[in-house]
Amino acid sequence: MTPPRRGVTDQAANAAVDQACRVLRLPTIRTRFGEIADAAEREQLTYRGFLAELLMTECDDRGRRRSERQIKAAGFPRAKWLADFDYTANPAVNPATVNTLASCAWVRAGEPLCLIGDSGTGKSHLLIALGSAAAIAGFRVRYVLAAKLVNELVEAADEKQLNKTIARYGRVDLLCIDELGYMELDRQGAELLFQVLTEREEKSSVAIASNESFSGWTKTFTDPRLCAAIVDRLTFGANIIETGTDSYRLAHARQQRQTTAI
Repeated sequence: MTPPRRGVTDQAANAAVDQACRVLRLPTIRTRFGEIADAAEREQLTYRGFLAELLMTECDDRGRRRSERQIKAAGFPRAKWLADFDYTANPAVNPATVNTLASCAWVRAGEPLCLIGDSGTGKSHLLIALGSAAAIAGFRVRYVLAAKLVNELVEAADEKQLNKTIARYGRVDLLCIDELGYMELDRQGAELLFQVLTEREEKSSVAIASNESFSGWTKTFTDPRLCAAIVDRLTFGANIIETGTDSYRLAHARQQRQTTAI
């Protein structure tokens, strides 16, 4: 490809830029070059300023696309963001604590996170939102329901693929396990879940959301020793947030009914 020469027409220059961007794989510059060039001319930017604007636009767009891919790969069931969490509806949750967690230092350090509280108190919202913040920060994140994870592990054990499956869950930087404690697990399922937690212990973060306090986990893990070992894995050096017992969803539904009745 011959580079454009001095005195080349705008049409030829645009064609050259388009071709160069295709070769160099710069899709954002390719689509926005004309717009940014016109703005630079109006604002009388220097050549250096114009080049910086072009390159930063490409970098910003690549970062956005990378974050979208990371969030999609995490497998979140729906979008939830920390900015949308209603602290006034749930004063049990400390905004300063959540803001500290949003920095993702706990993920970098491989620390656990436990979100404990009744249904409708914002556990899953915080789990997904903090997981999304970690994905945007560049960490590999995986979200899974506790029952689905156990079922997958049992099937993998039956198909002699258990080590491969555990290793796959061990490779992510943050494993988010939702709805832990909603159903009783048999001994095999509990032991397999324990293997996943052991694989990640003090190396990579696990975040869980549970409707049961730790003292009530014997309903899920019926073997007392295994239950104690799992609690130990998830609470050693952990960040623990108790979201309380007052359901935000229930209160919101009641308020809507009252508003409709007026």
